[in-house]
Amino acid sequence: MEKIAFLGLGHMGEPMARQLLAAGHPLTVWNRTPRKADDLVAAGASAAPDPGAAVRDADVVITMLAGPDAVRAVADAVLPVLRPGAYWVEMSTIGPEVVRELADRVPAGVTLVDAPVMGSTDKAAAGRLGILAGGDAAGVEHVLARFGPVTRTGAPGTGAALKLVVNTAVMGGVALVAEAMKLADALGLDESTAKDALAGGPLSGAVGRAFATDVHFGNDLAVKDIALATRTTSLPAMEAVLRQFEAVAADPELVHEDIARAVPRIRAPRTT
Repeated sequence: MEKIAFLGLGHMGEPMARQLLAAGHPLTVWNRTPRKADDLVAAGASAAPDPGAAVRDADVVITMLAGPDAVRAVADAVLPVLRPGAYWVEMSTIGPEVVRELADRVPAGVTLVDAPVMGSTDKAAAGRLGILAGGDAAGVEHVLARFGPVTRTGAPGTGAALKLVVNTAVMGGVALVAEAMKLADALGLDESTAKDALAGGPLSGAVGRAFATDVHFGNDLAVKDIALATRTTSLPAMEAVLRQFEAVAADPELVHEDIARAVPRIRAPRTT
């Protein structure tokens, strides 16, 4: 089976790497904080001291990192040592412009696939993520399928583009539910009654995400993703949502907490 290097073992990366181990792939892992690799090493993975060492002999390199700056830094380390015939599968949420930037830097003989994911930590652990694969993904589609169903989106960068669309809808929906509940509070409605009414309407999925307790997507990542979207085109409603999440992420106690933790803050009455 392909030798795989997995770079980035955060809330999503670690359970995704476990799916590859469970499938029997020889796996080398790297993370900026080395101790996060300990459990995977105990399960059979090898840990590399740096990104270059991790990818040197890999058939497939997977990156699942926090954002564009982290991906660029790793690219600086791995691009000089990727072997011809290797695939680099970029699964972070970085936007199509950065994907195109990376594609221009990839050496001859290496194939870049942008394949961000839909879903949170629960689906990552269960192998039920949705994979949005842009570019020539045919050679790695069977690897991506270890994480969940694969949707081919088109040319390089289209996976990253569609991921921005999906995340924009999710964050906008969560903020809208929070404000709807704030209105319900101001009108003196029973919380459960208001929540159930919203859950029975077109915002049902957003209601579930707004009150989720068993998943994780940090408020800092929400700010990053919404900012990528609002820099792409004029999105007045999402610019307002961005301000809401920026205010939440400015709180040290909430910055890395799940976006559901933003709901009580958005919902709170304004103080004078």
